[in-house]
Amino acid sequence: MRTILVTGGTGFVGSHLCKLLVAEGNRVICIDNNYTGSLDNVRELLTQENFTFVEHDIIEPYNCPEKLDRIYNLACPASPPFYQGTRSIFTTKTCVLGILNMLELAKRDNARILQASTSEVYGDPLVHPQVESYRGNVNPNGIRACYDEGKRCAESLMFDYHRHEGVDIRIIRIFNTYGPQMNPQDGRVISNFICQALRGEDITIYGDGHQTRSFQYIDDLIAGMVRMMENDKGFLGPVNLGNPGEFTIRELSEIVLKKLPNTGSKLTYLPLPSDDPILRCPDITLATERLGWKPMIPLDEGLDKTIAYFRNKLAK
Repeated sequence: MRTILVTGGTGFVGSHLCKLLVAEGNRVICIDNNYTGSLDNVRELLTQENFTFVEHDIIEPYNCPEKLDRIYNLACPASPPFYQGTRSIFTTKTCVLGILNMLELAKRDNARILQASTSEVYGDPLVHPQVESYRGNVNPNGIRACYDEGKRCAESLMFDYHRHEGVDIRIIRIFNTYGPQMNPQDGRVISNFICQALRGEDITIYGDGHQTRSFQYIDDLIAGMVRMMENDKGFLGPVNLGNPGEFTIRELSEIVLKKLPNTGSKLTYLPLPSDDPILRCPDITLATERLGWKPMIPLDEGLDKTIAYFRNKLAK
């Protein structure tokens, strides 16, 4: 039995990961400050003997009483409403101080550590689709920099600890992900559109709707994440994990409205936020070649599952 630490474990992605790791018979320690996560996401695990929840903010060192085999570092606000504004300094601290604390734990226990980085390290890309060798087009002084540059710094620290301290690292770059257990208030485009339509509100599009995104279902991400962690080929990454199916925001809104007819929702347009990327699509050649991974769940199927989740959640 492996002992695995998951930071950000009560969040959208972290809770799905915890459930899989527990089901596979691992000893899982989930730590989170519940800023964007919720204990409700892991409530079914709280009675499991091989699962422990610890309320903790990884900005502060964590002296884990158990010897760890694996660390998944997922802790960080991941949507603009939660990481911008007055929380921007907190976000940078989570990215930088948080990974430093987790790397020290990994060094202590000779544990392998995986950093959940992001497609936001590419900024508003000038290369399309985005490949891992592309160094990005990020505004270091903008309102998104706390997240974009925080994640870039975390990647840098991962490689420095690998080079100079011998820490066994893995880095993934996550593209837009959706599915059950998303926070209705997290500001992600799929949750926004579905919740607005279910409430009979107008669907809000920022900009002209021609900007593109690619959307991967949560199960595909978790499968790729575990595969990257457990690859023993010396492949450190970074590696893109995303679905290369590309849609404009306007196309996505029309798909959601077709799945939720008779809601009375109409499309409304607001100005595009500062530094919002115009194009976003992963090149997953590396993930396919090195991990044998590719997404399996199409948008149409994933949206049906996600709509069912939000319909039930909003009804409560």
